[in-house]
Amino acid sequence: MPENKVTFGLKNVHYAPYTVANGVITYETPIPLPGGIELSIEPRGDMTEFYADDMLYYSASNNQGYDGTVSLANIPEQFAIDALGEEKDATDMVLTEKSSSKGKPFALLFEFDGDVKATRHVLYNCTANRPTIASSTKTNTAEPNANELTFVAAPRETDRAVKTKTTASTPAAVYDAWYTKVYEKTPTV
Repeated sequence: MPENKVTFGLKNVHYAPYTVANGVITYETPIPLPGGIELSIEPRGDMTEFYADDMLYYSASNNQGYDGTVSLANIPEQFAIDALGEEKDATDMVLTEKSSSKGKPFALLFEFDGDVKATRHVLYNCTANRPTIASSTKTNTAEPNANELTFVAAPRETDRAVKTKTTASTPAAVYDAWYTKVYEKTPTV
């Protein structure tokens, strides 16, 4: 199958909370984050450069993951609980953010469309910051507000994996199951 020449669009944004027990990461089933507007990730980590003999003698990249931003039409209540650590009162059904709230890690799954086939991505180890809250008055037109989340996608402790994405030759079984569970390479025996 030919490769994409271009990519565009954002859709199928999902998150999957996870737990770590005895050094084993267990991802929950991915949960949709509807209304994906824009997503960008910027590399974390500087280029290491070492000079000797009056020249650049050695250089290497330092991959510490990504700093990311995702804009959504609305931040779902369950994401606020699962990933941001907000608490929902069982009686009053109100959602409370506390200064002691701790965010919980999650995988972030999404896809960019292409001229041939959408490329699906997973960032394995993300933590999100509290979103900016803003709105403005309606005028003669009603413009919807976007909610912006910043996050860090760091390497996993277990295998240092940061990100995985599909390719033009990804088997249909892997591609089609992308949002049913977080993709992890099955070890060969």
